[in-house]
Amino acid sequence: MSELIKTRIKGALRTVPDYPKLGVTFQDITPVLRDAGLFKAAVDEMAAPFLRRGVTHVLAIEARGFIIGGAIAAVLGAGFIPARKAGKLPWETVRKVFTLEYGDDTLEAHRDEFTEDSRIIVVDDVLATGGTAAAAADLVAQLNGRLVGYTFLLEILALKGRAALGGTPVYAVVEV
Repeated sequence: MSELIKTRIKGALRTVPDYPKLGVTFQDITPVLRDAGLFKAAVDEMAAPFLRRGVTHVLAIEARGFIIGGAIAAVLGAGFIPARKAGKLPWETVRKVFTLEYGDDTLEAHRDEFTEDSRIIVVDDVLATGGTAAAAADLVAQLNGRLVGYTFLLEILALKGRAALGGTPVYAVVEV
C-alpha cells in the first residue's frame, strides 16, 4: 500500500476524548468506513499478509471488527466467524472473560465454528492493550483451531498491545 493511502487513512481517523469513559481517548474509524476508496484500500491491506497463508476462517470481534472482518473473509475466500459479547449467540458457545483498559468483558463463539484443520486470523478495528484480541485467540485455542495471525486497521503503540499477543504475526495498517 502506498504511503499516501496510509496517510489518508490515518488522517481520516477521528479522535474522541473521554469516550467511552473519562480518561479514554477513542479512535473512531467510521470516517474511513464511509469513504469507499479508503475502506477498500484498508480491507485489501489488512488481508494482504494472509493471501497465501491458507486462511480458512476469519474470526472478527464485535462490533466494528465485523464490518472489516466480513470484507476480509470475502477477499480471502474464507469463512466468517463472529466473536460476540456474552449472550448474543443463539447456540452452544465457548467463552473467554478478559480485562479491558476500562473494565471486564466477555467474548463468545459458537462451539462448532471450526476444526483442528482450520487456519484462522483474528480481525478487529483497533489494537489497544491487546486484551480483546488475546481473548479471541483463546477462543480459537478452545476450539482447537490454528491461529495464523492478527490484522488491525489501527494500532495504538503507547498501549503496547502486541505484547499480549505472543509470537503470532500481528499486522496493522496504521499506527498512532
